[in-house]
Amino acid sequence: MGFEVDKSRFKVTYSGNAPDSTDGNHSSPAKSFASPKEPETDKASVKYQLLYKINSPLELKQLTLTQCNRLAEEIREFIVEKISQTGGHLGSNLGVVEATIALHRVFNSPKDILLFDTGHQGYVHKIITGRRDSFDCLRQVNGLSGYPNRKESEHDFIENSHASTALSYSHGLAIGLKNNPQKEKGKIVAFIGDGALTGGMAYEALNNLGHSNSNVLIVLNDNGRSYAPTVSKLSESLTQLRLNPSFSTIKNRITKILEDLPLMGHVAESTIRALTTALREAVEPHVFFEALGIRYAGPIDGHDIGALEQALRKAAAWNGPMVLHILTKKGKGYAPAEQDDIQCLHDLKVASSHALGAPGSATDSGALNAKPVPPSTSYTEAFSQTLLEISEKSDKIVAITAAMPGPTGLLPLQTKYPNRVIDVGIAEQHAMTAAAGMAMAGLRPIVCIYSTFLSRCFDQENLDVGLHNLPVVICADRAGITGDDGPSHHGLLDMVLGLSIPNLTIFAPSEPAEIKPMLTAALGLSTPSLIRWPKTPSLVSFESVKTNGLESRCLEYGDGDVVLIGIGKMTSAVFDAGNILAESDLRPTVFDARVIRPADPAMIEKASRARLVITAEDGFIHGGAGDYLSRLINEKALDDERKVPLCVNLGIPTAYISHDKPDNILANLGLNGEGIAASTALLWEKTNKLFTDSDISEDNKEYPFKDSYIKA
Repeated sequence: MGFEVDKSRFKVTYSGNAPDSTDGNHSSPAKSFASPKEPETDKASVKYQLLYKINSPLELKQLTLTQCNRLAEEIREFIVEKISQTGGHLGSNLGVVEATIALHRVFNSPKDILLFDTGHQGYVHKIITGRRDSFDCLRQVNGLSGYPNRKESEHDFIENSHASTALSYSHGLAIGLKNNPQKEKGKIVAFIGDGALTGGMAYEALNNLGHSNSNVLIVLNDNGRSYAPTVSKLSESLTQLRLNPSFSTIKNRITKILEDLPLMGHVAESTIRALTTALREAVEPHVFFEALGIRYAGPIDGHDIGALEQALRKAAAWNGPMVLHILTKKGKGYAPAEQDDIQCLHDLKVASSHALGAPGSATDSGALNAKPVPPSTSYTEAFSQTLLEISEKSDKIVAITAAMPGPTGLLPLQTKYPNRVIDVGIAEQHAMTAAAGMAMAGLRPIVCIYSTFLSRCFDQENLDVGLHNLPVVICADRAGITGDDGPSHHGLLDMVLGLSIPNLTIFAPSEPAEIKPMLTAALGLSTPSLIRWPKTPSLVSFESVKTNGLESRCLEYGDGDVVLIGIGKMTSAVFDAGNILAESDLRPTVFDARVIRPADPAMIEKASRARLVITAEDGFIHGGAGDYLSRLINEKALDDERKVPLCVNLGIPTAYISHDKPDNILANLGLNGEGIAASTALLWEKTNKLFTDSDISEDNKEYPFKDSYIKA
């Protein structure tokens, strides 16, 4: 992929169709984004009259509060309109409109450093900082990222889509700025919410911020949720004021009495403040932040721009760590999001061509048309159904999730057996070690986690589960290339890390129908196991090829010269490649590996007798499944004193792969049927130069898999 750099610091024009990668260099120029269609700017500017006058935070500062409130309404309508077409994080951003406007009116980005945690709350920030016209290509190839992106704008300081990181960034930045006299000093503001304060890393950072007296303002966006309602005793404490009617009732009564007294003036105001503080301390069970050395203010209405600005200015003047606690409503202003009790339309999947209605319009309820894929094609749904069936037969099964019971398929189990779903909040490390403890106590824990978040608890997976050889089942959803959410959400490391744990059994289902036998097999083990499956549905079913336990499946037998091995989702593409090659002189044998470790000895035996072996996976090549299987194949050939076959591993290069549709990314990497067939044909030509016909023994022509043959 090539690119041409414009003389302007923040503009880069990309060329080429290969997937993009990010290098993490903040000084790198930003992309120039091309919308898939010409924006109807004239119509939009009429519809959003105020919004289309805001091209940077500078224009925002010129508005009156009345205009700001109208702008907030326009931004909400704009977000709903755009996300209905592209998909994305809807509810989260509808809840932070006023707060983001206030932040940019009080502070001077990028001199003042604004950090959003998690980054999916950053859409309004993107709109305000000059990226409004690129929202037609949000999460599209060469378009806007769904998270902060340093290449897009100088206003994006970090690229954080994994939660609970901003406070640690803030601590490091504060130390760096303090020790660098030449660096221009600005205020560091961490906007943390949507459940991010349930993560252990955030608490570690709070402790250090207080201890070091770092000059950091923490704006705590308390909406009581992450993906689902937040699980945290601290959250219960912080939101007790929101729920406790006595606080508001007593405060309002005292305020009314004092206001009615003559000649009270500023005395009444200061008295109300003092009484409010006393009442707050009486209602709250513990002043958590101040015990850590962090000043606390709030809570205040996170949808009142005037009150927010006043509070932010006062907080900015404090020379030390401070928390400003604001209360917001996730999905605010859009009825379908407000009525979604589970996720508040946290992340909207576009399931049809029908656009959502704008807030308050006749088609407002259209958002509810965004439905999950049918159960027959969804890995997650297959897991959810299987887990419920198995749990009905054993009361020892418990499921653990890190704030994602809905996306990981646990809601049916939670509904039927609420005490057997443990939601630990955004605390993956704790989830894994807690599962180890449950296994020690005789339970059969199943850790349900996105593949990208599994890397956050590798130490616990390795030493707390693996070293103790505990029967914990790890179910890694969204493995492989996930697409729209970009480099931080691809699940490319689970196989590499899993293979580093000596006694971990690793399953890679090629279709949803494989979830049930694999989960059953995993629960039958007395050792740890990992089952990893992709986000995207399976297009081909191989259910007619029966197998048991830890065996592989031979989907098509050939003449023995070429063996293709599919890992997980890539089995379908490998099977397609086999059919394409069969139209020429090549008749490859095609395997669905199913279980990577322990690998099926029969598959390894047949592959060791071939001239050419191709493996294909949707994880990193280096240290991945193909790398592991190739070593076993070579060792088998050497043990049997045969020439070692040429083994080539196809997969994902070690790079940060930008957002696009998963199938497009895989095709650009040569990981579809056509690409694998082309690679195989080219490699076969090279292989012929290394082998002669006499190198292949006759017994390799006989295959015991004829009953498993599938016709294309």
